[in-house]
Amino acid sequence: MSAWIRWLLWPLLIASFAATIYVVRIHQEMVDFEVYRQAAGRALHAENLYRPDDGHYQYKYFPAFAFAMAPFAVVEDRAARLAWYALSFGFLCAFIRWSAHAVPERRLAAGALMAFAIVLVGRFYGRELNLGQTNILFGFTLIGALLAAEAGARRTAGVLVALGVFIKPYAIILAPWVWFVAGAPGLVACAAVLATGLLLPAFAYGWHGNVDQVLGWYRTVTETSAPNLLVKENISFATGWAKWIGVGPLAARLAIVTSAAAVLLAGLVMARRRTVREPAYLEFALLLLLIPVLSPQGWDYVLLLATPAVMILVDRWRETSALWRTITAFGLMGIGFTIFDVLGRQLYFWTMRVSLLTICAMLLVASLAHLRWRKLA
Repeated sequence: MSAWIRWLLWPLLIASFAATIYVVRIHQEMVDFEVYRQAAGRALHAENLYRPDDGHYQYKYFPAFAFAMAPFAVVEDRAARLAWYALSFGFLCAFIRWSAHAVPERRLAAGALMAFAIVLVGRFYGRELNLGQTNILFGFTLIGALLAAEAGARRTAGVLVALGVFIKPYAIILAPWVWFVAGAPGLVACAAVLATGLLLPAFAYGWHGNVDQVLGWYRTVTETSAPNLLVKENISFATGWAKWIGVGPLAARLAIVTSAAAVLLAGLVMARRRTVREPAYLEFALLLLLIPVLSPQGWDYVLLLATPAVMILVDRWRETSALWRTITAFGLMGIGFTIFDVLGRQLYFWTMRVSLLTICAMLLVASLAHLRWRKLA
């Protein structure tokens, strides 16, 4: 088979696969995409974005993102769905590919790392596409920030992290990392874009109307956290403690303590960055992995952001001790195969009740920290 045929074959196969799953199932789903599309239509008419009567499907992102989604609100629904799906699938391919090629001092082939990620994280990719969510766009934007930082484009890195905040507000966890990898220019660029994005909707809503919308965002996020606390797909620390000891003040305090400890561990990892030649990737992977457990509404499919973490852990697998290989393997197998069709009804719902995915995520966080302590990444 000639080189040009091989070069063309893989994209055709991937495109055929994407088209097939869209036609067979996804075009009838994408319920979260409808939330963004509806919010975009409201933003174009300067209507209130944050409405309790929307129930579970309330819009929970900054006003600026509603305006960014405006093109999907002005075309027919089926065309908008197809366009969003095609973009999301393309972003997913780029996110996986760029994550593999960015692994520093890579031991394994990029193709092998991509294969491991698809096997271990693939179920979250599928769930994300089925919902029409924005976590793929989020991951794509942030991996772009990592690549920009590694290329010395410090302001671009800061800008991309700020854009990530408007896609998903919890990207703000990367602000300290921006300081480390992009310095003052990156942090200033990040702050400037954040300020601009918060102010721009005032052209549609007016100054006071824009303030009301931002306050509405805050109210929506805080008021919808408690009702989602015991949803089985929630893997946050808050949910974990509520499931382990019951809902109450003690569980809330322990969630705060655990979150603070996880953030402190990330800080300690970054404090040891001078012990390795290329520290940015592991720190980036660690922070992305923490997002679904720190967010009170951390749904399990947000673990698609664990893609860089999976890749660096698999790449360094053979260089760790038997104990740490066991810990890492348990974490990877847990997030990869805690599936209803694999475990069966009884065992699957038991894993949800004990918040196994939360435990597995923290095992992977510990494994990443171990790599830094061993000066392996």
